[in-house]
Amino acid sequence: MQEIGFTLYLELLERAVEALKAGREPELDRPLDHGAEIDLGIPALLPDDYLPDVHTRLIQYKRIASAKDADELRELQVEMIDRFGLLPDQAKNLMRVTTLKLKATPLGIIKIEMNDAGGRVHFCAEPNIEPMNIIRLIQTQPRIYRMDGQDKLRIVHDLPDADIRFDAVEDLLEKLMATA
Repeated sequence: MQEIGFTLYLELLERAVEALKAGREPELDRPLDHGAEIDLGIPALLPDDYLPDVHTRLIQYKRIASAKDADELRELQVEMIDRFGLLPDQAKNLMRVTTLKLKATPLGIIKIEMNDAGGRVHFCAEPNIEPMNIIRLIQTQPRIYRMDGQDKLRIVHDLPDADIRFDAVEDLLEKLMATA
């Protein structure tokens, strides 16, 4: 407990108890699930000139990562502006990335990688997405979307800056969430 900290210890203990109650073997070697990984090739962080105190910065990171939904994240953003001033671009990016993460995780998306030439979406073994949504994407825009193996959707599209990448991922997530 001293090596990993009290909070992480409690999270691991809670996960083990839930597994035992469900009649499963606890997966203690599996890292804690913190949702989809989003990499847009842009700085998404709380800069130390915005929050110079390391402890305060770590607490804010933890609160951002623990946000349950977009409303909670928005409230946290308002609180941070009240306490520390207007968010710098890197912090705004962090909030937007976290919003994307909150949308992608329930869909069964493990990772989204984007850069200036496109990117890739990695799905879990059984994503929570209507298969026709993916098929429709590929059929209607075959120059942009195609499968890359069994569990990856490849995006080939010019995405030169952060705003365009955010918009592209938000649009893609909306299309994947759509109901027929």
